[in-house]
Amino acid sequence: MKRASARHILVASKEVCETLKAEIEGGKDFATVAKENSLCPSKRDGGALGTFSPGQMVREFDEVVFTGEVGKVLGPVKTQFGYHLIEITSRTE
Repeated sequence: MKRASARHILVASKEVCETLKAEIEGGKDFATVAKENSLCPSKRDGGALGTFSPGQMVREFDEVVFTGEVGKVLGPVKTQFGYHLIEITSRTE
């Protein structure tokens, strides 16, 4: 069964999401940016969501996690909760 581990940053707007992505791509630490900016309680763990299977997250999030490139910061990804930056930390098929 497919499984993935990921971390994310949740913000209210696409613009903030894009700004944070640029900061991370410029060298800022993902976990630090998550702790300082994310609206999700996972921010205290640097945005870490643990390991999960398809169907455990909202559809838009699942699609990125189970098809995107591992280790790359992906997004902005819009869901009903806001805008996410997602980093897939591992995935098994």
